[in-house]
Amino acid sequence: MKRIERLLGAIDRFQQRHSVLGFPFGVVKKYGDDQGGRHAALLAHYGFLSLFPLLLVFVTVLGYTLEGDPELQEQLIETLADQFPVAGAQIEGSIRAIQGSGLALVVGVAGTLWGGLGITQSFQDAMNDVWNIPRRQRPSFWWRLARGLAALLLVAGELVAATVLAQLSIAGPGLLRRVDLLGGSFLLNLALLLLIFQLLTGMAVRWRWLVPGAAVGALGWSVLQTVGVSIVNRQLEQANLVYGVFAVVIVLLGWLYLSSQLVLYAAEINVVLARRLWPRSLLQAPLTEPDRRVLTALARNEERRPEQRVQVSFLPEDGDADAQPPADPDRR
Repeated sequence: MKRIERLLGAIDRFQQRHSVLGFPFGVVKKYGDDQGGRHAALLAHYGFLSLFPLLLVFVTVLGYTLEGDPELQEQLIETLADQFPVAGAQIEGSIRAIQGSGLALVVGVAGTLWGGLGITQSFQDAMNDVWNIPRRQRPSFWWRLARGLAALLLVAGELVAATVLAQLSIAGPGLLRRVDLLGGSFLLNLALLLLIFQLLTGMAVRWRWLVPGAAVGALGWSVLQTVGVSIVNRQLEQANLVYGVFAVVIVLLGWLYLSSQLVLYAAEINVVLARRLWPRSLLQAPLTEPDRRVLTALARNEERRPEQRVQVSFLPEDGDADAQPPADPDRR
C-alpha cells in the first residue's frame, strides 16, 4: 500500500510540474467537481425528450416561411437529419408539420415549443455550474426563457447556413469537396458554440476566454459528424440484433450523451484557462492554490439570497498557518 501511495505521489508531483499533463488533468478534475457527468446525462435526457417537439415546430415554421419553395424545404430537412445520423432516416420520414389554422395553430406551436425548451434550460444550468456562478446572480425565469428561445434561433440559423454551404460545395471534386465541407462545418460550429457559450451563461464572459473551448468543441463535433457516422451506424446494426426496435433509442441516447460530454469539456477548458485552475492535486492533500479556488467557488455556488454570503476557510496543512479564503476572480 505504501508503495502505491509513493508512486501516486511521484505521479502527482510530476504532473504538477508539467503543464502538458497538469492542464488536461485540471480540466478533467474540474469536470468532476462540477458533476459534469450528471449534467451530460441530463442534457442527453432533455435533448431526447425535446427533439421531437422542436422538430415539429421547426418543420411547421419551415412550411409556412418557405411555402413556395418545397425544394429548399427538403434540403433543410435533410441537413437537419444529418445532425442525427443514427435516426436520420426516421426523422426525415416521420416528422410532419403541425396542422391547424389561426389561434389553434399558434397555441399548438407555442405549447409544443414550450415542451421542447427543456434542453436549453438544462444547458443554462450546466454553464452556470461550470462557471461557478452563485445562484443569487443567475438570470430570472423570464431571462432564462428568452435566452433559450434565442439559442434555438441560433441553431436554426446554423442549419440554414449549413444547407447553403452544402449547396455551394456540390460543384467541387470529391476530396476537395469533403475538405471544404469539413472546414466550413468547423467554422459554423465554432461560431455557434461561441454564441451559445456566451448566451447561455448567466454572466458576461470575455469573448477571448471562449475561443479555446469553442475551437476544441467545434473540431470534435465536426469529426463526430464525419467519422462518427459510420461508427454509430455499425454499432446500430449490432444493437439491432439484441435490442430490436429499441436499438435506435439506445444508440441515439448514447450519441446525445457523447455530444453533451464534448460540449461540457469544451466549456471546462475555457474556465480552466481563464482562471488558471491548474495544477490540481491528484491526492487529497496537500491542496494546491487552484484546488482552494475551485473548492471556494463550489461553496459560493449555494448563495441563494442577495443578502447571503458564504465564507470559506481551510484547516492548516503540514504546519502551515490558517489559510485565508482566496479572492474570487469574478468579484472586483
